[in-house]
Amino acid sequence: MKIPLIKPYITQEVKDKVLEVLDSGMLTEGSVTHELEHAFKEYTGAEYAIAVTSCTTGLEIALRAIGIKPGDEVIVPDYTYPATASVVAILGAVPVIVDVDKSTMLIDFDKLEKAITNKTKAIIPVSIFGNPLDYTKLNEIKSKYNLIIIEDSACSIGSSFNGVKTGNLADISVFSLHPRKFITTGEGGMITTNNVAWAEWMNSYKHFGIGKAVDRLETTFEIIGTNYKLSNVQAAIGLVQMKYIDKLLNKRIELSNNYISLLKDNPKVSIPVTTATGVHSRQSFCIYVDNRDDIIKKMRAIEIEVQIGTYSLHIQPAYNAEACVHAGSMEGSLYAFNHCLTLPLYDDLTFELQKRVVDELFKIL
Repeated sequence: MKIPLIKPYITQEVKDKVLEVLDSGMLTEGSVTHELEHAFKEYTGAEYAIAVTSCTTGLEIALRAIGIKPGDEVIVPDYTYPATASVVAILGAVPVIVDVDKSTMLIDFDKLEKAITNKTKAIIPVSIFGNPLDYTKLNEIKSKYNLIIIEDSACSIGSSFNGVKTGNLADISVFSLHPRKFITTGEGGMITTNNVAWAEWMNSYKHFGIGKAVDRLETTFEIIGTNYKLSNVQAAIGLVQMKYIDKLLNKRIELSNNYISLLKDNPKVSIPVTTATGVHSRQSFCIYVDNRDDIIKKMRAIEIEVQIGTYSLHIQPAYNAEACVHAGSMEGSLYAFNHCLTLPLYDDLTFELQKRVVDELFKIL
């Protein structure tokens, strides 16, 4: 595509760091991965950060750490990537799917509260596309019903609510480091929490259940675990990018403000609302349009890569009413699924290219 949807931030400094790791011979998880964990901990303000192979495995570990068992219910939004719900089902628990607020594409708090039963143990809200969650409302629900919040913050490194960074708001937060995210390790994820017991358990679980030991001669395996480690090679990419996270975030906000200015006077386009008192990290810049699928085909035909937002789970075969509880109607989710259009957004996107994207969109509209 002449104008791609995304370009990973891969500079010569990133390449040099990866080569440094390759030359060292220490390719699996080690000091570079631990430096990346430290960078996330420092940036988010959380006490603990645990690098893992993906956001999906991170969500799975988080659910295991809090003790989710078969038959437990975990509430998730309907408008999200399937991983949010699949990790619940993988543990034998029941995903309870609720609608989202059409204006923000975030979980509908009223419908969330109505879906709570005596089997509900946790909520996995999603800070979709980098739009932060309203923790004033979430914490009221958490306290009222004694629930645990695991935030699917896959897209939300850099976002904040009331001045507190995402990653330091939920009981556990899980980020994605997929190439669609502006901090990436190719594939990978990061868990943050302030709970020492959960952090130690998750760190052990991703290392085969290993106990604390200085030397292999003294190693014991305390729990049944698996291998969800993030390699030094992958971590090297994200570690360099974390040095420039504020620059990258500010650029995305600038580019998003350009789009808002260019789009604001067209009545055929609407822009989802950012949470009040929140900072949107703009992992994706999304708009609402009619005839979205036709627009995607026509934009791609002129080599401008645009994309849908994400999926409405309840209409997917794997998440039917036999596999999940569908708690109420899903009008907001269906609207987002059918109308959300994602525009190109990456660090070296120029204003001239943004204007071309918008001009071509307006022609099609």
